[in-house]
Amino acid sequence: MPESEKITINMNAVDLGKVDLLVQEGVYSNRTDFIRTAIRSQLEKHTFEIQQTVTRHSYVIGALSFDRDEFEKRRANGEKIKITVVGVLHLANDISAELAREVVESIRLRGVFEAAQSVKDALADRMR
Repeated sequence: MPESEKITINMNAVDLGKVDLLVQEGVYSNRTDFIRTAIRSQLEKHTFEIQQTVTRHSYVIGALSFDRDEFEKRRANGEKIKITVVGVLHLANDISAELAREVVESIRLRGVFEAAQSVKDALADRMR
């Protein structure tokens, strides 16, 4: 699982200057430290809303991983799965695009999708 994902943001010159001023004064070690701290602060501020959404939509928080054996068992039982994840969804590299399409009914993902590109392409129409 990747430790972090890279994002890009645009800021106006005044806000960026304020961040740089705080870094210069030693309040933050660098711009990234400031941005991470600000994001964590906002996430903590909205803990209640996040928890309500997770509960309402039955999200898994963290990492969810499936291997080929799990998918083959579900296919054999005629099961379709609805995947809801906040974090990382990992489908093993040995899961074929065909098997994935037979087993996955839908995916609601807020985070990172790790799978073979052919599987990602096969499931693109099931992503919400």
